[in-house]
Amino acid sequence: MAIRENFEGDVLKVNELIQELAEMSDSALKKAVESLYQKDVSKAQAIIEEDDKIDQKEMEINEKTILLIAKQQPFAKDLRRLIISLKISSDIERMADHAVNIAKSAIHLGDDHPLSIHSMIAVMAEKAREMSALAIKAFKNEDISLARKLAEMDDEIDEMYGTVVREMLDESASNPQINQYMMQMAFSARFIERYADHITNIGENIFYLVKGETYDLNE
Repeated sequence: MAIRENFEGDVLKVNELIQELAEMSDSALKKAVESLYQKDVSKAQAIIEEDDKIDQKEMEINEKTILLIAKQQPFAKDLRRLIISLKISSDIERMADHAVNIAKSAIHLGDDHPLSIHSMIAVMAEKAREMSALAIKAFKNEDISLARKLAEMDDEIDEMYGTVVREMLDESASNPQINQYMMQMAFSARFIERYADHITNIGENIFYLVKGETYDLNE
């Protein structure tokens, strides 16, 4: 019984670290989008510099999870839970990478560019952050009904992304001298869209954890 309790305590610690990682990624996205709208190059640079902490947190999760597998040799759902923890932490780290990419776009745009950042980019980012919070809640509670909602939210972000790109292309066609700025804005929307795709991956992994079978949320 004590061994089982220790194992469950270690798994809970891994889950807490995953939640911390998700919060760090969420903060990076929030700040990156703020740097875009505020033309704040220094804030954008800070996001890039802080990404090392996110990488280190993912490494900590990986090390603890792999050690648990080696020491406890779990099977069935216990093993699935640890494997899914590795996959989810990888997706969250890649989400943070997309936040860094947005910060890089803010730096490319600079602090004196002539554009007003498309309002829908902020809406996309907020929806992505809502998705992330829901995904972590679904993972914590092993709730596939919550995980299933991620697909609908991802579709909303995809639709917004399409709108942003179409409007950017229209604007570029009528005003070609701002093409380089429009491209950075379109890239930022794309990075948010990819951020959300990784959250959908988390939802699919939750299905695998609970059901023991793969599930495509995009079907």
